[in-house]
Amino acid sequence: MHMIKVENLSKLYHLGDRAPDSMRDFLAGLLRRGTNGKKTDLWALNGISFSVDEGETLGIIGRNGAGKSTLLKILSRITRPTKGFAEIRGRVGSLLEVGTGFHGELSGRENVYLNGAILGMKQAEIDKKFDEIVAFSEIEEFLDTPVKHYSSGMYMRLAFAVAAHLEPDVLIVDEVLAVGDTAFQRKCLDKMRDVGSSGRTVLFVTHDMSAVARICDRAIIIEKGKIVSDGRPVDSIREYMSGTLGHSAERSYEHEEVVPQSDVVTLRLVRIVDRSGESRRAFDIREDIGIEVTYEVTRSGHVLIPNLQVYNQERIHAFTIQDVLSEWGREPKEAGRYLSTAWIPGNFMAEGSFWVNVAVVTYLPRMNVHFNAVDSVSFDVFDPMTGDTARGDFAGRMEGVVRPVVQWRTERN
Repeated sequence: MHMIKVENLSKLYHLGDRAPDSMRDFLAGLLRRGTNGKKTDLWALNGISFSVDEGETLGIIGRNGAGKSTLLKILSRITRPTKGFAEIRGRVGSLLEVGTGFHGELSGRENVYLNGAILGMKQAEIDKKFDEIVAFSEIEEFLDTPVKHYSSGMYMRLAFAVAAHLEPDVLIVDEVLAVGDTAFQRKCLDKMRDVGSSGRTVLFVTHDMSAVARICDRAIIIEKGKIVSDGRPVDSIREYMSGTLGHSAERSYEHEEVVPQSDVVTLRLVRIVDRSGESRRAFDIREDIGIEVTYEVTRSGHVLIPNLQVYNQERIHAFTIQDVLSEWGREPKEAGRYLSTAWIPGNFMAEGSFWVNVAVVTYLPRMNVHFNAVDSVSFDVFDPMTGDTARGDFAGRMEGVVRPVVQWRTERN
């Protein structure tokens, strides 16, 4: 049975319509309208359709401004659509923004009962869940304090506990979980997974690909107000990471103005590939990652060693790899075109984005770096949260630029 049905849903915003309340609003309005002084129309959502079944957990991913939050506000009845409709069966619990849904002058205790009443629950039903809500939120000592005095983290703890425990038929959660600490985020993810497994429906918007892989049955990518992908979480994550991060898994230098080269060797092509030889940018953390370098030797007689430097998104130098074990690590190359491929084993890299500098070097009789192409290509790694990677069942943030699975031996002394 469909718990959520969305058909041809669209939302149009007329930027610049509102009368300015301040000089800042006036100037911002001018910037939005542009120099011609005309209003700007923005379709935050443009004809999207999908359905969500009972007991299904749907992840919604996309860049900032893609339309994700607008969709959730329409589903939560905060915003009206311009066209189309969204139908939801049963009670809806929403956690969209810190500060939404609670009355600031009321205490945490009073807000629990207020939210339950809004959901249509009787006091006896709320009483039954009350101790569980308080224990989950971990803010018992502040329960009788007006929530306007809560920190954002305390507010989010109580708001999530209320939304998840008052047994809505549909639970809608936005990126607000990022406010909490790592341990509490993990507890929230576990709770959302429990809600889904109990037969209720969950909609979850996040930028955390590991969370999507861990708790979602399905994932939708929204781009510029349209759905561009709808399928298995692992497939959607791979497509999202491959298409939205603005860097390339393949680079040809054949026609570039500045070509990395020396009087001995010229770089022609660099690719990130999978085991089938296909160029790819996003990899499951368990997959082997190939870095393929095509170069042309223009003068014979030199030992030419491909050298790859890998950096993460914080520009930390993770490691350098070079061809020192094959015959070409010691033997001079004749003139001609060569293809060298280095394989990074699965379950070695950590999650994240990585950039590769590509160099060719000679070490003997003296060191010579023929060229070093900085940020030539890049790739992304995600953990599908299947429990068989180095993180196991841990759902929090793991530091480090590599995350190898290694041999363990345990003995009882």
